[in-house]
Amino acid sequence: MTRTHTLGFPRMGAQRELKFALEKHWRGQIDAAALEAVGAQLRAQHWQAQRDAGLDFVTVGDFAFYDHVANHIQLLGCEPARFEFAGDAPELVRYFTMARGVADEAGHACAHDGCAHHSHATFALEMTKWFDTNYHYLVPEFSASTRFGLSSVRLFNEVAQAQQLGHPVKVVLLGPLSFLWLGKEKEAGFDRFSLLEPLLPVYEQLLARLKSQGVEWVQIDEPILGLDLPQAWRNAFERSYWQLARSAPKLLLATYFSPLADNLRLACQLPVAGLHVDAVRAPAELIGVADWLPAHKVLSVGIVDGRNIWRANPDAALAKLKPVADKHRGELWIAPSCSLLHVPFSLAAEIGLDAEVRSWLAFAVEKLDELRVLRAALDGEESAVEVELLAARKAAAARRGSARVHRADVALRVARSVASDDRRASGFAARQAEQRARFALPPLPTTTIGSFPQTGAIRAARAAFRRGELDAAAYGEKMRAEIELAVRKQEALGIDVLVHGEAERNDMVEYFGEQLDGFAFTANGWVQSYGSRCVKPPVIYGDVARPAPMTVEWTAYAQSLTRLPMKGMLTGPVTILQWSFVRDDQPRSVTTEQIAWAIRDEVVDLEKAGIGIIQIDEPAIREGLPLRRAGWKAYLQAATRSFRISASSVANQTQIHTHMCYSEFNDILPEIAAMDADVITIETSRSDMELLRGFGEFKYPNEIGPGVYDIHSPRVPTVDEMVRLLRKAAAVVPAAHLWINPDCGLKTRAWAETEAALSNMVAAARVLRGEMNGR
Repeated sequence: MTRTHTLGFPRMGAQRELKFALEKHWRGQIDAAALEAVGAQLRAQHWQAQRDAGLDFVTVGDFAFYDHVANHIQLLGCEPARFEFAGDAPELVRYFTMARGVADEAGHACAHDGCAHHSHATFALEMTKWFDTNYHYLVPEFSASTRFGLSSVRLFNEVAQAQQLGHPVKVVLLGPLSFLWLGKEKEAGFDRFSLLEPLLPVYEQLLARLKSQGVEWVQIDEPILGLDLPQAWRNAFERSYWQLARSAPKLLLATYFSPLADNLRLACQLPVAGLHVDAVRAPAELIGVADWLPAHKVLSVGIVDGRNIWRANPDAALAKLKPVADKHRGELWIAPSCSLLHVPFSLAAEIGLDAEVRSWLAFAVEKLDELRVLRAALDGEESAVEVELLAARKAAAARRGSARVHRADVALRVARSVASDDRRASGFAARQAEQRARFALPPLPTTTIGSFPQTGAIRAARAAFRRGELDAAAYGEKMRAEIELAVRKQEALGIDVLVHGEAERNDMVEYFGEQLDGFAFTANGWVQSYGSRCVKPPVIYGDVARPAPMTVEWTAYAQSLTRLPMKGMLTGPVTILQWSFVRDDQPRSVTTEQIAWAIRDEVVDLEKAGIGIIQIDEPAIREGLPLRRAGWKAYLQAATRSFRISASSVANQTQIHTHMCYSEFNDILPEIAAMDADVITIETSRSDMELLRGFGEFKYPNEIGPGVYDIHSPRVPTVDEMVRLLRKAAAVVPAAHLWINPDCGLKTRAWAETEAALSNMVAAARVLRGEMNGR
């Protein structure tokens, strides 16, 4: 009989209970014990949902109060020494300090340098994207002084909790090679690979202790097997797993997000009890895996899409599974392709969603039930799930034939595109001269990335407007007041290029999707982005077009309030695509170009309204890269062309900005340069300007604004700290090409810390300008 399991489950809860508990804890409104109680309750609920769906195991170890990689940093005893944690510091205090950069448990922010709360504060761990997803993990830091040791009992306590509730347990761990790969060296000349030898014995102790607790199966995730690995790392897998297998329970090695390719035989031959593969991302490899995997090993097939919200087509899934079931003589398990962390909790709350679109979707709870149906059909019990199979088949047929999905006018516009549509009229040097003459900005101009604090008053007004309690005129009046407040604060701070603050926007993607054709929206389709930050991605179900201007009225109003230049703020086509749930019935590149033409229309209208600086954010360019380099060229050509289509309709004197954050960009710098934005702003503070070094070595040709402080932490950096970072920036990029700005938008921060940090940023700019002038 086929068995079912899941690689992981969403952590936040059906109503984002974990988010709200975390934020109460950081504000000092609940203590650590109360937060732990919320975590225990959510785990119990999520395990019960897995058992209710008939899964053979509950998955333990996927829960985290902030991030699962951070969990492993504490579990393996390698908290960076720079935090100078006292020996008696509570585990949660240390955990949140690594994540948020503040030393006190409540995470209070202070508006002055001498605040006692921050006497031991430091910058948080760097944060970057988890492979090609929109989830952010905290990056482990490694040096020659790094030591490992089993240092947390949290995982073992969670196992005990599940066992006490009567559940069969499968534990999930991040594998040792992936843990090291995902970290960074913090010492020149040091190679983190050298830490594998001292790390493996700690994994042995960990696995032995799980075995002593009665754990039969451990899912050990090694997603880096889907990457192009150096030979030394590939060679290390076999000896590492021979060492681990000596004291371990049964190990299910899990890979996902990418084909195994040249690592397929290696993965099949490792000394583990089973192998999980992603049949959504790499369906062509299934037969090869079935050929190479010995019959005594479990084959786990990720057949339900763990990355997207489309309902599984049972006939297509069974067409993949049946040949594998016939070929592989060993035990067969089925599962989602990856952890369900990347999809919302349940469709049950989506009573307001269009019924036809809703019938095409499946969230985490529904995906677990899809496994139940597929198992029954695969095991010859189709009659027991006949109703479910019929409903799924009808939904698949309806989606294929829906007139709402395909628009001839959109397809024609894309088909008629020519090469010159993605080119500015002149090169950067000519544009730069015209723009400098137009704006007459000082050296090292200061700006922000776009959003300002989304206060309780703003959120309350938006909610009232959505409920119909506030009419459009009253809502518009409140938003204009918030925009004026943001403009006046920026003028008072002395910022050179202003933004309107985005008070009217719920989210940088959702806001645009709500005004574009081809999108649907959920009420509770939240997914975790990092920590307590959740996003509600739109659903792109059909061809995309812009029926009317989206931002022009708000931006033009803001510009009318000031003589300083006002940036128009847009989200770019690749980011709208990446941060949405995207239709899977046509190439993603086609959908991206459709969005690009819609954004282009908005850029044209902003320029007509007198907006001379327009920022088109593309933080997701890097995360969309295929994990295998063989696919990079085609992706990057399509992605950069889409950006240029959106930006290339303007005159030379109109300045185009873009923004990128929380990804590694150094390996795609030629393609970033090919986007040909006049100014790019990037996140660099958490990496201590490390990310900027590649731009300097590449001699990035256009202007650049490296972030000088981390907006994800409530900590207010000092002027001296920002000056130090700016000096590092000026050492690798010509000062004449530098802008000064925060790492990212300020939506999640409070006004007090925002004003304090921006005041320090403006002061730091003045210090550097003085140094440039020889004073």
